[in-house]
Amino acid sequence: MLMVRYERIRNMREDFDLTQKQIGDIINVPQRTYAYYESGQRMIPPYVLCALADYYRTSVDYLLGRTNNPKPYN
Repeated sequence: MLMVRYERIRNMREDFDLTQKQIGDIINVPQRTYAYYESGQRMIPPYVLCALADYYRTSVDYLLGRTNNPKPYN
């Protein structure tokens, strides 16, 4: 199976000066699970993508690299 690295979620976390543990606590997942998401060892469930997009005030498409526009949809 092809592993996808989710670089944008790592970049956003670092831009907000958060640790994996802190963002895991914010979105209610353990640090280890969040680390698996960043590294692509686990696919990110839709509810986690939505929680991240809401927290960072961006779109899921931006987090997934489907757009370069970080602004959320209206």
